[in-house]
Amino acid sequence: MNLRKPVIALALLCSPALAFAHPGHDHAGLMAGMAHPLFGLDHLLAMLAVGLWAAQQQGAARWALPLTFVASMLLGGVMGFYGLQVPMLETGIAASVLAFGLLVAVAMRLPMALALGITALFALTHGVAHGLELPAMASAWTYALGFVAATAALHATGYALVRYLPQAAAPLVRLAGVGSAITGVWLLAN
Repeated sequence: MNLRKPVIALALLCSPALAFAHPGHDHAGLMAGMAHPLFGLDHLLAMLAVGLWAAQQQGAARWALPLTFVASMLLGGVMGFYGLQVPMLETGIAASVLAFGLLVAVAMRLPMALALGITALFALTHGVAHGLELPAMASAWTYALGFVAATAALHATGYALVRYLPQAAAPLVRLAGVGSAITGVWLLAN
């Protein structure tokens, strides 16, 4: 198996982190937006799981699930920028880690409308959380660009893991789903 392309892609995805080492950059905007999904365990696991789950699908669901997540998350982010408070927001985010983990663990193929609805609902909660954490003095749109880019990169990483690993690794992907689901249960308990 040729690992050169995935390794290069992963290196490129990680390269924006190098900007943290240089003063004078917009840490409160773009970089803060990128950091939120990458360094929040709940966001990281859910977004990777969406990519894993999308790669387990067939046809249009492969691109529709991640696209729906990103679009709904952006809508939620805008709602959060305006201060919308969603009841049980953290519970919804933890539930998304559990749900997406279970969907990956069993490689579930749901009817498209149901799959997109679940994805949109959970993405909205992630987006509201991102929006509510907009740093003071930061551009909302630069911050949104950061969390959208990081989310898309996480989806792409999960997708690439499934698509480029040999078929024999499918149980490992399902095991990753189990791990995410267990983490979701832990997050819900705390």
